[in-house]
Amino acid sequence: MSTVLIILAIAIPVVLVIFVIGLYNGLVQLRNRYKNAFSQIDVQLKRRHDLIPNLVETAKAFMTHERETLEAVIQARNQAESARQRAGANPGDASSMQALVQAESGLGGVMGRLFALSESYPDLKSNQNMLQLQEELTSTESKVAFARQAYNDSVMHFNNKIEMFPSNLLAGPFGFVPATLFEVSDDREREAVKVSF
Repeated sequence: MSTVLIILAIAIPVVLVIFVIGLYNGLVQLRNRYKNAFSQIDVQLKRRHDLIPNLVETAKAFMTHERETLEAVIQARNQAESARQRAGANPGDASSMQALVQAESGLGGVMGRLFALSESYPDLKSNQNMLQLQEELTSTESKVAFARQAYNDSVMHFNNKIEMFPSNLLAGPFGFVPATLFEVSDDREREAVKVSF
């Protein structure tokens, strides 16, 4: 009988340690998965931000009286790029993610104004560079939407795991905090940016 107790005394802590290691590794894996998913958003946002100066330069040649709008686009682009870099450094930081969402919202608003104004310039609407940039921007917007969905799915899975028993017992002590979804906060932002010339 004492041999059974000795085996149990050794086996129970070993099983418990293996269980804790499994839970911890699962949490690490989920955290890395949502960070990887954010990096996919990051790549597409960078691409979009890189396209915008080309778009502004092309529009500048035709929209000589719209300097204020063009400067607003560049300023919003720079703010969005800065927010993207901060969020990319730590996608789990709620304030960085919120700043990114707000910056992207502001950029979408001024881009919408630019596209609305461009309707008044027939030469700009038919410019080959502008048409190509429009196509690339539309494609990039779709990729951002898909990447955002994948990121939000990964965040939801991670957040569920750190809130559910028994992994919630390890999450807090090991510093696993809920990640922030990449959500639009205004219904107008839910509409795709219309890039038609």
